[in-house]
Amino acid sequence: MAAMATVCCSLLTATGTAHADDTLGGATQGTNQEAGAGKDGTVSVTVGGVVFDRSKNGSGNSAGALTSATSWTPPPCWYAPKYTPEQLQKELEPIWDAGSTGYEWDAEQRDRYVNGHPYKDFNKEKSGKGYFWDSFVDEDFPPGWDSCDEQPFWVDQGAPPPAGIENAVTPEILAELAYAEIRVPSTKVTLAPAAATKVNLPTWAWLDAADFKPVSVTASVPVIGLTATATAEPVALRLRPGTEDAITYPASGVCAIDDGRIGEPYARGKAHRTPPCGVRYLRSSGDGTYPLQATVTWKITWTGSGGAGGDLPDGTFGATQDVVVQEIQAVNR
Repeated sequence: MAAMATVCCSLLTATGTAHADDTLGGATQGTNQEAGAGKDGTVSVTVGGVVFDRSKNGSGNSAGALTSATSWTPPPCWYAPKYTPEQLQKELEPIWDAGSTGYEWDAEQRDRYVNGHPYKDFNKEKSGKGYFWDSFVDEDFPPGWDSCDEQPFWVDQGAPPPAGIENAVTPEILAELAYAEIRVPSTKVTLAPAAATKVNLPTWAWLDAADFKPVSVTASVPVIGLTATATAEPVALRLRPGTEDAITYPASGVCAIDDGRIGEPYARGKAHRTPPCGVRYLRSSGDGTYPLQATVTWKITWTGSGGAGGDLPDGTFGATQDVVVQEIQAVNR
């Protein structure tokens, strides 16, 4: 019986990412709604799914998704308004009529949604006063995507979802979903010397301050008036030279943001100064290169409906670039 319920729940979940009727309770849900936190920016229409506003997000071919600095990950699935009473009836009755789910399961479903245990006639007496909530799934199907296996449940308009249902949308859950949609610019650093550096010569490193400004994504469920914005702000750059035969500046290898800037551009007259952010290689790379890794840490905060807000785990985004290190050539006379 439990297995059959899971099968049907999966059938219902699968509708979350498919094109569907774009109205819920008489309110048009625009074509920019998505039921998944996919990374490719594609658009799909859902009934009562989450709307993502990415107008203040990072963009460009080099932009990428953040990786949590901890073991935390955004929700792989969640619950949100999905059906009016009439829409749930339209969804379930063809499944029952097909008989493919078995008499016992069909009877239990009719008892739940038709016979009043707990919903009578699909709760039509409350039409316009709430919605049936159901599961939606991250379109990348990360681990745990199938953990939202509750059957559709009713929530009155303006009321919170039942206690104990994990990942039912709240401002914080929306903020976590928005986190998954954040894109930040590439972390390829500018180096001086640029083409090739020399053994024991400090190499200056910096990032274009214009590219490293806060970015944000807003997630909302308009039919219930919930919204949340997750904002990512760069706070530090970590350099890993790609070899143990190197010294970083500062010694920790972590360059903090200073006056909205990461590192300091090199200019004539600075050759004998220690760079605020950079690296000094102690050995030639020979015929190869050293893989210099630059990773920016982004602090994530969120605000949401009703004055809610707080912090989410820091995110990181990095890139690796090849550095040629040459011996300084001396001329013998």
